[in-house]
Amino acid sequence: MAAPSTLFRFRLTTDPKLPVLDFRVALHPSETRIFMVTRVIAYALNLQDGIEFSAGLADPDAPAIRVIGTHGEILKWIDIGNPSAKRLHKSSKAANSVLIYTYKDVALLKKEVAGEKIYNSHKIQIFAIDPDFLETLAESLGRDNHWKISVDGETLEIEAGGEIYEGAMEKHQL
Repeated sequence: MAAPSTLFRFRLTTDPKLPVLDFRVALHPSETRIFMVTRVIAYALNLQDGIEFSAGLADPDAPAIRVIGTHGEILKWIDIGNPSAKRLHKSSKAANSVLIYTYKDVALLKKEVAGEKIYNSHKIQIFAIDPDFLETLAESLGRDNHWKISVDGETLEIEAGGEIYEGAMEKHQL
């Protein structure tokens, strides 16, 4: 019998003028906490009407997060990690915008997809988040988390549990 997913509750604030967003995220046994933390950060930074987490491992062809338009179109396809060139090609054709949030080596991602056919590759944006920052944040996780998230240039700041965590978030083009 497979191990069950673990649920984590998040209450996020990205702007003091906006209401607190309250949701739960399932951590699948095969998923790392760093991956999950990166998903939560990507979700918070792209908060808008129509945003949703995908079915996860139940639908491996879906993005980690997507923003659906009023007519069912995918406005944003958001992936975590270092997706393959084939996946990037598919996502770029399926969505108006493709964003990648990674804690892995951006140079390696670029090298792996170099020379591959990727539709509108120049429009794909990569946000590389410092893996040490994510590891520290992942270690601080409880089952109930209240985060205040802000971005100032290339610095991502998360206030959680009375502590302030800061890490670099560099923007790259594919």
